[in-house]
Amino acid sequence: MYLIVFDCDGTLADSQDNIMIGFTAAYRSVDLPVPSRDQILSTVGLTLNVAFEQLLGHSDPELIAKLVKGYQQVVWDMRSKGRDYDPLYDGALEALNALAEREDVLLGVATGKHSRGMKHLIGLHGLEGFFTTMQTADVAPSKPNPGMIFQAMSETGVDLENTIMIGDTTFDMQMARNAGVESIGVTWGYHSAKDVKNAGASYVIDHFNELIPVLSKHFSWNKEAA
Repeated sequence: MYLIVFDCDGTLADSQDNIMIGFTAAYRSVDLPVPSRDQILSTVGLTLNVAFEQLLGHSDPELIAKLVKGYQQVVWDMRSKGRDYDPLYDGALEALNALAEREDVLLGVATGKHSRGMKHLIGLHGLEGFFTTMQTADVAPSKPNPGMIFQAMSETGVDLENTIMIGDTTFDMQMARNAGVESIGVTWGYHSAKDVKNAGASYVIDHFNELIPVLSKHFSWNKEAA
């Protein structure tokens, strides 16, 4: 079996508008200046408390807890009113469908989202049943700690050689490297192609239609079929 682990925000779904709304509300809730868009998006992939600590430049558990609460309140409010929408990137659903059709492939998610947010996105796009394992901020340590990948492999019984991580940030590539698995960096998300390559990406792709050919080459799927 092969385990294909996807990041979510910036890889499967373009969540930047909702992320910006959440961070803006969080900073305003504690009367602090809002960081720039680039600064905020540079933290996408980290769990919220780690992202806020990085943006603040220091640890302040009480302040960070307030920021997390401010973020979550506005995001949950938008969801309850049906005002949030994280569109899937072009080609994402087609790639997921093609991979899910393979009997020798298991799909997973490793994301800085909490399970509540990931389940909402799955329901939003009709992705129920696609992911055998789902590692989120409330069940695993923040990237680049390799815990998410280790837990995904443990849950599926797939070994290092047959596991690969797909993501858009340096945190995804570093997590894969720390876990000892190969990785595919995508360029349509929030970190640059240069950044993900320098962070250790085994491959870099510019569009979802390149994903399955890269996976086929990496795992020698075409040779198996022959």
